[in-house]
Amino acid sequence: MIYSVAIDGPSGAGKSTLAKEAAAQLGILYVDTGAIYRSIGLYMFKNGINPQNADAVVAELPHICVELRYGDDGLQRMYLNGEDVTDSIRLPEISMYASAVSAIPQVRAFLLDMQRDMAKKQSVIMDGRDIGTVVLPDAEVKIYLTAAPEVRAQRRMKELAERGTPCSFEEVLHDIQQRDYNDTHRDTAPLRQAEDAVLLDTSELNFDESREAMLAIIRERVKG
Repeated sequence: MIYSVAIDGPSGAGKSTLAKEAAAQLGILYVDTGAIYRSIGLYMFKNGINPQNADAVVAELPHICVELRYGDDGLQRMYLNGEDVTDSIRLPEISMYASAVSAIPQVRAFLLDMQRDMAKKQSVIMDGRDIGTVVLPDAEVKIYLTAAPEVRAQRRMKELAERGTPCSFEEVLHDIQQRDYNDTHRDTAPLRQAEDAVLLDTSELNFDESREAMLAIIRERVKG
């Protein structure tokens, strides 16, 4: 049986980490769509393109090749025009670039077929902002994953420190709140919970509890 799991939610909710773990447990493919948009954002950042200038961004799309590959360790690696950008796309300044370019309809159309094609060929867990509402509206399982902004900021701050790029709590919280506003107020595919999505708030849960809660939802829906 081929099935799809769509996980949406705000920045810093742990979508990627939890989805990756759940995919490993279920033996299915994990697709980090946020990393794909971050790769587009990184290209604009490196080339001095204003991500708010839709015409300038769209003009660059023919020059961009984003690839999702898997290393020997089974982990997803992102390649931008042949360069491994897995780590650099996670820098805080790239978040705003990713948010801006993802609001451009032509950018979303540019990547939509790529994402849907993956789900047609095999069972996937895909996470992002509009997976259950736009990319995979017929997904067998839809989860809206969230947590309080302050909780998400603490988690993101720890993650950045572990990567060697520490930021203050105030800076990270501001970025998350700004990203939340941008993602929920954009004209194209704004972040929202799909009507048939299960809400999973992990504010009071640790990582293991969050993973088990996500797996329980998926197994129940797929079984049903």
